[in-house]
Amino acid sequence: MLVYITVLLVCQLAGEVTAHLLGLPVPGPVIGMVLLFVALVIKGGVPPAMEQVCRSFLTNLSLLFVPAAVGVSVHFALLAREWLPITAAVLISTLATIAITGLVMVGLTKGHDK
Repeated sequence: MLVYITVLLVCQLAGEVTAHLLGLPVPGPVIGMVLLFVALVIKGGVPPAMEQVCRSFLTNLSLLFVPAAVGVSVHFALLAREWLPITAAVLISTLATIAITGLVMVGLTKGHDK
């Protein structure tokens, strides 16, 4: 199990180093995920022990939202003062994400309607 946790961390580190060295505007963890994906495709699948490690992480994923909740409570006065631009940014970015996702879906499925 420790081996696969190390693999995940090494992929993230490799992504961070790649993003930093090449000056890419892509976050290191995203590059690390792509590297992990390529490695798993080459390997031919996800080893059962890695799947178990990933399931453990996903089971406890809600713990990652604790720092965000603390940040909201610490900066509540700022959020109350700037609620309009924050609300507008959230709504516009949500609508843009939905629209772009829909357009990508239509573009990717165009040839598969037959």
